Amino acid sequence: MRISRTGTPATGYGIAVHHRDQWFDLSDVPGYAGVSRISDLLGEAPSRELTGALERHAPALTPVRPDPDLAPSVVDPGADIWGAGLNYRRHSQDLESEQPRSGPGSYLRPANCLIGNGDHIDLPAQSQRVTAEAELGLVIKTSCKNVERADWRSVVGGVTAVLDMTAEDVIRENPRHIPWAKGFDTFCSVGPVLVTLDEFGDDDLTSLRIATVRNRETVAAATPADMKFGLDRLVEYFSAGRTLDAGTVICTGTPGAAVIHAGDTVEAVVQDVGALTHPVRQQATGRHDKRYPASHSEGG
Repeated sequence: MRISRTGTPATGYGIAVHHRDQWFDLSDVPGYAGVSRISDLLGEAPSRELTGALERHAPALTPVRPDPDLAPSVVDPGADIWGAGLNYRRHSQDLESEQPRSGPGSYLRPANCLIGNGDHIDLPAQSQRVTAEAELGLVIKTSCKNVERADWRSVVGGVTAVLDMTAEDVIRENPRHIPWAKGFDTFCSVGPVLVTLDEFGDDDLTSLRIATVRNRETVAAATPADMKFGLDRLVEYFSAGRTLDAGTVICTGTPGAAVIHAGDTVEAVVQDVGALTHPVRQQATGRHDKRYPASHSEGG
């Protein structure tokens, strides 16, 4: 099943579901008018119930035509967004850094950095080198903790595309600033479609092509088969000792980053899943702007 969001901040957001080559507004499906969280639709039982409802009622429903180019984020409000760093060799080479050995680099993103598909990426005055990175995102379907690698599929409801931005000059100065360098407004996009995990076998997932595209030119591309830490290990790693709530997104790392400038258009393209497209502009500066956080010579 494919799931997306519709609407704007002014009109309010809705959910659209794809069934038999047509999209339907979830609120039109009997019994689903009050559902606002995509994570509530994930999992074997909820998916089966929704499919049954669509089979029964679709002939009486009016199909909708959601605009994927303007789709809001598929991230549920308040959901955590975890990121895996340096999970592809190419990206570690880009940053001239050795790949971690015991687990991926990791960071937790603030919700305010999220934008919808088609929105502008604003380059902050605090960085002179911002990069954009395409990734595959995993969406957790049920609250979980200490998940074994062999059981990773039992807690993941679907996959989606992610575009992740980084103030790269900041983390080159000091890798400890990764969360600061990734937390600027407009620095993350997730969507525009979530595809439920039952659509993919393990071999299908590991062969999905993930590409970072700038101005229609592919800058880097790879598949999950090229990851240092596979999807099963990432779920095990991020759930170890901590509870992941339903709706949590795990960004699985990028095959490579594209340096972006005002006037560029950057895309995250995930084969058989979806594509995010964003124009880039320079953020207006304020008189209190500073270029970097505390330098690497300071404590903390």
